[in-house]
Amino acid sequence: MSLINLVTINSITPVILCGGSGTRLWPLSRESYPKQFWALNNKSDKTLLQQTCQRIQGIKKLERPFLICNEEHRFIVAEQMRQINLKESTIFLEPIARNTAPAITIAALKAKESGKDPLLLVLSADHIIGDKKSFLEAIEAGRSDADSGRLVTFGICPTAPETGYGYIEACATKNNESTSSTIKRFVEKPDKETAQKFISDSHFTWNSGIFLFKASIILKELEKLAPEILLSCKQALEKNSEDLDFQRLDKQAFSKCPNLSIDVAIMEKTQLGTVIPLNAGWNDIGSWESLWKESAKDINGNVLQGKVISKNNSNCYLRSEHRLIVGLGIKDLIVVETDDAILITERSKSQDIKSIVNMLKEENNSLGKTHTKVYRPWGHYTSLVHKKSWQVKKIQVNPGASLSLQLHHHRAEHWVVVKGTALVENGSKNELLEENQSTYIPLGCRHRLTNPGKIPLELIEIQSGSYIGEDDIVRFDDNYGRTN
Repeated sequence: MSLINLVTINSITPVILCGGSGTRLWPLSRESYPKQFWALNNKSDKTLLQQTCQRIQGIKKLERPFLICNEEHRFIVAEQMRQINLKESTIFLEPIARNTAPAITIAALKAKESGKDPLLLVLSADHIIGDKKSFLEAIEAGRSDADSGRLVTFGICPTAPETGYGYIEACATKNNESTSSTIKRFVEKPDKETAQKFISDSHFTWNSGIFLFKASIILKELEKLAPEILLSCKQALEKNSEDLDFQRLDKQAFSKCPNLSIDVAIMEKTQLGTVIPLNAGWNDIGSWESLWKESAKDINGNVLQGKVISKNNSNCYLRSEHRLIVGLGIKDLIVVETDDAILITERSKSQDIKSIVNMLKEENNSLGKTHTKVYRPWGHYTSLVHKKSWQVKKIQVNPGASLSLQLHHHRAEHWVVVKGTALVENGSKNELLEENQSTYIPLGCRHRLTNPGKIPLELIEIQSGSYIGEDDIVRFDDNYGRTN
């Protein structure tokens, strides 16, 4: 490509959708810490979100990305961006989940604020792409269609009659992997017999959820086909507030958005749809079975992660996060251990895990939503023992980080430092605690914990009182903009 042509092509702004709960990968993936924030694939030590951000490096005229996430995950996203030195990004906080159409609308409106009209590359944060080179080539192949005003999506060349994916039917057969075609129709997840017919027909590809289009074109289609979404998003963006490095969307306006995917709201109705085949080792990691297929295996077809002893096993996925797993003479099983739950299932039944998560939620069992380890902007804590009137936690505070200045109405706390140094503001006094030293925080006393050292601070916290819920907290000052 000549220098002149390189200068004239439109820039691309990545839009990375970080929502989703990934319940089919329970007990590892839960609402409080879903799959996109885990390093699931044993071929990489990076999380799925980090892999998504690194994969797009190499695209010509790439702008800084927009990331759109749940408000509860904001500090997880920011920390994972910091870990890969991607600090130049804009993180939008959704106050309530509203599917992909509103998220993409927010990104398009924001992209147009500068007066430019970039191409938006919409990506899910929880996909795996095995062949980066082919992926980047497909994106470049989609530029001309997107520049000319088409709404481009990338259809995955199917390898099996999957019933868990939607399909796209193209008007023309795919002669090669860069041939674009007008979209004839979208098909929802089919039954097995229908899926079998689709994969033998070269008009059909899997719906990847990856898109490329001009910001102005998608906004025009939204104005025509989904005006309620466009209006609500305009109001949510106009009334948004900056919260540290985040763009906090107005909750009242955003909650009025219809809960629709971009497929339903626009792509199934528009006359501008174009599909380009993509054969780049794509996997949306929708189940433990699909993760087993994607992961590196031993000579017996086993995926082994963590503390695992495997003997005479075949085609199993064995993952330990804490305790030792011993597999002896088993085959075709998924075994996943976390500190509070163990999953054992046949690989072929792993799609049914979502029903178990729903059952836990119906029973109001917190294991369906949260982990015992909870992440905060200053570090994390793990609940070790939880009783009605007392609780024991292990708290880790990052170097230089502080908890908020706070008090509790219903509980007192004992802190014992086990590693590092703690600076404790306790009422009117400040004290510096070293390893094996402790302090007592009376009920109703203002206090703050800071790590002034260069290594993580670890301490044991013992709470006792008539009520020990996480909502018994009054904040007076907070470095992370959190309010009561």
